[in-house]
Amino acid sequence: MDQMGIHYNVWIVLLSFALTATAAYSALNLISQVSHSSGRVRRLWLLSGACVLGSGIWAMHFVGLMAGRMPVNIGYHPGTAVLSLLISMLASLVSLGLAVHPRQGLGQLLAGGVVLGGGISAMHYVGMSSLETAGNIRYEPSAQALSIMIAMAASYTAVFLFRKFRDQAGFSRWKLYSAMFIGLAVTGTHYTSLRASTMVYDEWIGKTSYLLNTDVILLTGVSFVTLFMLAISGGAVFLDRHVLERMAFHDPLTDLPNRHGLERYFQNEFLSKTPGAVFFVDLDRFKSINDTLGHDIGDLLLREVAGRLSSAIRDRGKVFRLGGDEFLIALPDCEEAEAEETAQLILREIKRSYSIQGNELYITASVGISMAPVHGSDRSALMKAADTALYTSKDSGKNKFSMFDQEMNNNQVRRMSLEKDLRKALARSEFMVVYQPKWDSLMNVTVGLEALLRWRHPEHGMVSPAEFIPIAEETGLIVPITYWMLHEVCGQNMLWHKANVANVPVSINMSARMFDGGSLFDVVEEALTRSGLAPQYLELEITESIAMNNMEETVAQLSKLRALGVRVSLDDFGTGFSSLGNLDEIPVNTLKIDQVFIRKSKMHSKKAIISNIIAIASNLDMEVVAEGVETPEQIELLQSLGCRVMQGYYYGRPMPVNELGQWFVQNTA
Repeated sequence: MDQMGIHYNVWIVLLSFALTATAAYSALNLISQVSHSSGRVRRLWLLSGACVLGSGIWAMHFVGLMAGRMPVNIGYHPGTAVLSLLISMLASLVSLGLAVHPRQGLGQLLAGGVVLGGGISAMHYVGMSSLETAGNIRYEPSAQALSIMIAMAASYTAVFLFRKFRDQAGFSRWKLYSAMFIGLAVTGTHYTSLRASTMVYDEWIGKTSYLLNTDVILLTGVSFVTLFMLAISGGAVFLDRHVLERMAFHDPLTDLPNRHGLERYFQNEFLSKTPGAVFFVDLDRFKSINDTLGHDIGDLLLREVAGRLSSAIRDRGKVFRLGGDEFLIALPDCEEAEAEETAQLILREIKRSYSIQGNELYITASVGISMAPVHGSDRSALMKAADTALYTSKDSGKNKFSMFDQEMNNNQVRRMSLEKDLRKALARSEFMVVYQPKWDSLMNVTVGLEALLRWRHPEHGMVSPAEFIPIAEETGLIVPITYWMLHEVCGQNMLWHKANVANVPVSINMSARMFDGGSLFDVVEEALTRSGLAPQYLELEITESIAMNNMEETVAQLSKLRALGVRVSLDDFGTGFSSLGNLDEIPVNTLKIDQVFIRKSKMHSKKAIISNIIAIASNLDMEVVAEGVETPEQIELLQSLGCRVMQGYYYGRPMPVNELGQWFVQNTA
């Protein structure tokens, strides 16, 4: 070739094209990560891609100039050469930014192509203006317009093809085609422009101190830019593979793979069509450790648990942390018998004591197991089955493992259905209140009633409280239900007072959630005010676990209610976790002996416990009520031990309002 007196080697021309295409492909590879990132990481990928592409375009231009042999000596103005590099990078940044915009349209693609093509052309002519020679370069307008059109058309095509691979971080033939069009845009502009240019020779301007007039110095600059381009590409790949990937796929606290790592593991390594096991592991009562000792201790405990799980599994499978105190273990090539042995090992390892910053801690876990491919052939189905089995372990007393079966699935489906319907039950007036009498066995009179909640489901009929109350507790629906029940019970009791049917206090069971937020006093006061009921005719029943949970706050709220005149009873006494040393600090009127002691009252040990509870109540000036009384023998025993107020089927079952009125009439004497 012979343009403007420059002699070119065809192989070097092809080499310059390959250089640009390679730089473009590297840049596009970096830009492909943008759609998977956000915030600063997204901007980092975009800036890296723009620097690589801009550097490649600029390097091709000056390599093309150095590859030719000019008939005259030339020099380069450093400031103008650097300016052309900045123009190339800026145009690349704007163009690529338009190409990766989330709401990408044809207008933005066209603008991206125009900006990139314009940037290539501007870089070329600014770069040419950095040449200092003995002559002046003159451009043929029509040929230069053609070179600019080549840059625009090829750049638009390259940007347009970006839609085909914008989400693919690996190799893509469309990415390769786009890089080749960018190479065509740069080399086409460069060589078309030079071929149609002429040089008018003037007297040589001589050497000056501000000119770079040796190819060695320029070659050093080009080499530096090329190395810079390669360094950015390599650094970005290293960052992606070793830093960002670890951040994306690993949990920072335990260093275990996270949910993203779990998804990738199931896609690439865990073959669900061959035998394998999935374990859902959830720590029991972990929240109490966080609440009492702080989240720092809780985090250290999670690290210890993660280490023990990894040691238990070793290289047989993979342990993942899903979040909070939930872990998942994938064990390929595992049969059911081996899965059960592994679950027992997991429970033993977690149950061992922990020594963390001077605290000796004990914790247990519940485990749910699903087997592939019996319980599912994909990650989602296996996780769902294991999660369902985990619920069974939790409900059956914790510190256990359960293997998924179809009955569990049916129970889970029913539970989800009940939860959905429970959210509408209050608005549809499906709840009702039944009342069970408390009887003074010596005076033979009713001394109180306990209000109990019942749910009349339109399809399933009467749903057991043991089934729907835990769902209401877990979802928080128990709070509005209890609000409704307070107003219903207070209003009904007031009607009995006005009709002279009964003048006794009615007790309502309280949930721990009712004490959250400190609004219980206001709610109770509002119910009493609306109904007109005197406070002494309302009794709130709490369990020992409620009393001991945030005891200071609970005692403060109960004290305000006692000052108002509302009665308080401690339900299921003897079965909770309270300390006798704190019993005198809880503002309670009545202790209720749990029915588990009454049922087994023939046992000497249970009889001794009942006797001690009655003695404690007497010494603390509290009343005592025995629950679950069903036989005359039980009544006789309780009376002999000093308990006179009883509640149970012997005296009356829980009854709706219409039946209770008749019961009152029959038992008034």
